[in-house]
Formats: sequence, C-alpha cells, structure tokens
Amino acid sequence: MGYDFTIKNLGEGRIQSPLNIANFTKGEKRLLFNSYLDGYSTLTDSEGNPLSVELAGPREKIFFDPARTKAAIVTCGGLCPGINDVIRSVTMTLFYRYGVKDILGVKYGLRGLNPAYGYEFINLTPEFVDDITSIGGSILSTSRGPQNVNVMVDYLTKLNINILFCVGGEGTMRAASQIANLINENNLKIAIVGIPKTIDNDLDLIQKSFGFDTAIEKSVEAIKSAHVEAKGALNGIGLVKIMGRLSGHIAAHASLAQNDTNFVLIPEVTFDLEGKKGLLKSLERRIELKGHAVILVAEGSGQDLIRKDNTPIEKDSSGNIRLLDIGLFLKNAIESYFKKINLEINLKYIEPSYLIRSVPANASDSIYCSSLGQYAVHAGMAGKTSLLVALMKEEYVHLPLNAAISRKTIDPEGNLWSRVLETTGQPISMKNY
Repeated sequence: MGYDFTIKNLGEGRIQSPLNIANFTKGEKRLLFNSYLDGYSTLTDSEGNPLSVELAGPREKIFFDPARTKAAIVTCGGLCPGINDVIRSVTMTLFYRYGVKDILGVKYGLRGLNPAYGYEFINLTPEFVDDITSIGGSILSTSRGPQNVNVMVDYLTKLNINILFCVGGEGTMRAASQIANLINENNLKIAIVGIPKTIDNDLDLIQKSFGFDTAIEKSVEAIKSAHVEAKGALNGIGLVKIMGRLSGHIAAHASLAQNDTNFVLIPEVTFDLEGKKGLLKSLERRIELKGHAVILVAEGSGQDLIRKDNTPIEKDSSGNIRLLDIGLFLKNAIESYFKKINLEINLKYIEPSYLIRSVPANASDSIYCSSLGQYAVHAGMAGKTSLLVALMKEEYVHLPLNAAISRKTIDPEGNLWSRVLETTGQPISMKNY
C-alpha cells in the first residue's frame, strides 16, 4: 500500500510565534513510519527516502496573526468521552498561548455551518470552558450526516473564520477533507484541522483514539457486574453487549483488563451458533464444567447470523448500515437452546453502551485530549491545513485527513486475538468446518 504523508500549508510562516519557548518543533524533524528492519527499504517516499511523517508541535514562525485570527470548533457524530476536554484544550491554548480572543463554538455539528438552520454560535472563553471537563458529551452538541460543502465554505468565508477545528470520526474527516479541498481550490486562507474521534479505536495508522481508555474502564465495570450476577445464580450467564461496529478493540482489550470474561465475540471473527463447535454447544460445555459464564459481544459481530437475504438494509444519516441487535438475538437464542435441552439457566443481559459513551473522560483520556487540542492549535496557527493530529508510536504527528478514512481491525491470526483466547479460554474457533 502506498502512503503519501505530505502536509499542506496555506503559505510560509512569517510571524514570530508569541510562545516564549526554546524547543520549537523543526520542520525537518520527522518520525520514521516503519519501525522494523524487515521490509524497511520498500517503504520510501517519492524521493527514495525512508517513509516518515511530520511531527506535531509549535513552530517558531506562524502563518496567522493572533490579533486578527478567528477560530471555530465543531463536534460531529456520536458522543464520546473526552470531547469537552478537547474543546477546553483548544480554547485555552488559543486564548492564553497565542492570544486569540475570537473563538466560536459551532452548535449541532455540521448543521451549525449551514446558516439555513439558524443556530447561534457560542463564544468560547476560558471562563466558559473552565469546568466542562467534568461533564459528559459535548457542550456544543453534535449531529450526524453531511451538509452542502459549498454552503459551509461560503459561510466560513462570510464569518471570516481563519481556522476550523473538526472533531469527529471517519465521516467527519471525510467532510473536513471536502471542505479543505474546496477552500484550496478557491485559494482561500482557511486552515482545516481534524481531531479524530472514535470510541471504537478503529482508525488506521492512529495509535489510539480518545475515549478508548474510558470505554475500557467502563466496560470492565459491566463485566464485573455480569460476573457477579452469573456466579450468584444456578447456571448463571452474564451477557454484555458493548460498542464495536466494525472492529472489536474495546471488547478485546476489556477482556484482557478484566479476566472474568469467558467468551469474546467480535466482528472480525465469525462463529456458528449451532453445531458441535458452535457457540451454544461451547457455552453448554462451559456451564456443565464451571456452572457459570460471561459473554462479551461487540455490537457488529454475528450480523451474518441475524441478517436474512430478505432483511432490508437500512442506513443512518451518516451512511452507516444500521446494525441488527446481536445482544437480544443471542439472549433469545441462548434461552431457547437451554430450554430445548432442559437445562435450567439464569441469564442476565447488560447493555451499557450509552452509559459508556456519555460519561466524562477518565484521567488517561483527559490528558490525551488536552494534548490533542494543544497540538491541533499549533498546527492551525502555523497555517497547516487538510490534516489531523494523532498519536503514532508515542509521538504526536500530522497526518493527511484521508488517513482517518481507512479502518483498523483485529487480525484473527495476530497477537492481540491470541492473547484474548489465552485469557478467556474460549475455543480457538467456533466454526463447524
């Protein structure tokens, strides 16, 4: 796969940064993309040099004059722990470090950039954002779905916005890229900086997305409760459904963090329900052996078992296929199976997804979000555009916006899934072939 990590600039930075520091980030200092000797020579840039990415950080010369800069921040898509931490970090860094006083909060996602909706902006100040990190969700609110790119760019131009910070997932980064492309085509001096958000931690090239640590922590609480319920009843079964539309990173890591899980079901690893090797027979063996079981299922797993050929495919406003409810499907299937074989069970079904999404960030995520916001501001003030800030190999870097479009999934043959199998003791395969 070919990579192009070229970062666009609105122009040469000619203004001395107001930051009184000695360690400005140099443009020539870059992070090597390939950490391994194996295949090292195959990953090179257009000039034949080892493939590398631009480091994030404050530049000594900036593009925008802070006294004349107007910035805006928009949050899109589903809720996730840490959004308010990002909003606060961007606001505080702009205000105190660069002296930018004109900072707008865009209400209701991309809808707020369409004047037809008539949403008023929020004037973001240090006083306004002071205590927002203790609140879950987004103080700006969010929305899903696209808006007309021409309308949004016209509105940004009319408002004299110089920097737009976009917080969101794959769809948001795609929209931000379209906005940036139109801006570049019209030679406008507006920087578009993305801060990637997906609680599922499934964005390619990015080491970790914010909210992920909090999601694991809260998922562990649900697993503990399911385990207590399962052990406290005759043939108890705790069934927990959590987030994971296309990948099972939360489920996998939560099972490693809390060893009470006996079965982990993720989208990347298919399984059969019936048959000698299927889930139901495996669960029966577990109940007969131990007298209880805990099942952790990601929302995107088992869709092939539920969706029939004539089942209509629906999509949400973001264009994502609406998932069928694997949690309720498994609950009914398990109860029916054990009733059929005349074995009494006590099943408790827990679905904590919205409780997890809406909580404030934990300490780890809060620190991470603060860093992302700061590095996003440094990039924007330097006139860098069409990029996102991200953590890669323990370094904060700049990546093109399209880097957040491809997905990162769990390799069923990889080390992470092997560790899950070793921790849970579940069968290597629950397929009958």
